[in-house]
Amino acid sequence: MKHVVIIGNGISGVTAARHIRKLSNHRITVISGESEHFFSRTALMYIYMGHMKYEHTKPYEDRFWAKNRIELKKAWVELVNTQEKRITFQGGETMDYDSLILATGSKSNKFGWPGQDLDGVGGLYSLQDLENMEKHTQNIKQAVIVGGGLIGVEMAEMLLTRNIKVIFLVREDRFWGNVLPTEEGQLIARHITEEHHIDLRLNTELKEILADHQGRARAVITGTGEEIPCQFVGLTAGVSPNVDFLKNSSIEIQRGILVNEYLETNVPDVYAIGDCAQRQVAAFNRRPIEQVWYTGRMMGEIVAKTVAGNRTAYNPGYWFNSAKFFDIEYQTYGWVFNELLEGEKTFYWESKDHKKCLRINYKADNGRVNGMNIFGMRQRHEVWDQWLQQGRNIDFVLENLPTANFDPEFFKQYEAEIIEKYNRETGKNLKIKTKKGLFAKIFA
Repeated sequence: MKHVVIIGNGISGVTAARHIRKLSNHRITVISGESEHFFSRTALMYIYMGHMKYEHTKPYEDRFWAKNRIELKKAWVELVNTQEKRITFQGGETMDYDSLILATGSKSNKFGWPGQDLDGVGGLYSLQDLENMEKHTQNIKQAVIVGGGLIGVEMAEMLLTRNIKVIFLVREDRFWGNVLPTEEGQLIARHITEEHHIDLRLNTELKEILADHQGRARAVITGTGEEIPCQFVGLTAGVSPNVDFLKNSSIEIQRGILVNEYLETNVPDVYAIGDCAQRQVAAFNRRPIEQVWYTGRMMGEIVAKTVAGNRTAYNPGYWFNSAKFFDIEYQTYGWVFNELLEGEKTFYWESKDHKKCLRINYKADNGRVNGMNIFGMRQRHEVWDQWLQQGRNIDFVLENLPTANFDPEFFKQYEAEIIEKYNRETGKNLKIKTKKGLFAKIFA
């Protein structure tokens, strides 16, 4: 019986295991040193905030794994020998495999800051990160978070639930400046500072973390020499593939584990999926490493087909993502970069309360939509995906915008206001062609 070993029990590895079981009778072993059972990584913040317990974050009951003949092993892998098809665990124990799937995820970035390994310093990615944060934020008064992005916002929201003052250090001139255009970055900055009282320091870098006499973080020094007292430092300046244990193996690595369109590495019978995988040739406008939940799930499904004997290429289609910045929901479809591309134009609308906005980027020559950002409102994924696939232009999209509205029955609509602004800016006379959204359109 073929033995498939999967290193990593996050969404990528577990999806691969589940689908391999559906498609084959192979022996399957899932290995993780982080946790015995698969859990929802995005729910870590809710454990800290008291909204959930760890057992509530496990999508499957513990008996699921034995019932589906998926073996679990809690251990850290130290070495991969691809010639002998053998892995070695910390402590010296070994395990042989026929096929190996690397789904080792990410780790929080550290950039060699003095003091980055002190007690009271940590990221927010693993279960161990959560345990570290829980341990070192008991009864503290002030924390510094380094890096402005989604993980940093989650950490800030967690800390505020315990009345811990948060100071945010962001090296760019706007929040999440490597991803968001200026207006969206400013909208989020206003929201987190004015409504959630976060002390946001833009154009500010971390230089050093200072220790107290017990070896615990007591302050940070910024690039300008300012000393900011704190009892916890959150390092949320992004994540990078967790691949250090493979550096002495024969598996090719750059930032991540290099894979082709079939998620195969340079070594036969070895695959990589999820956060740790780096595509040698990325799809149009997509990054070679994409560290989001749904791409990991998709990769898990695809690699399962190949391992089960049906070699299948990974084609993720158009980019999309969603998240929350405290009370403001965020969605993006297609490609909206922090700066306009050559030959690209943009339309931007923002509500009078500065809590909602819509941006549509499109080609200057023919109006074809490249992508959209939306904050504070919900849009239907299937509608936007269809528009992008069909190559719709911005005029069509704006005239049919109510079709994409996810909440027309419960929330105020802004489509008329949005199209009016576009008409003023372009001199056109577009009109809304659909009624109050998808359901109204269907049942009218």
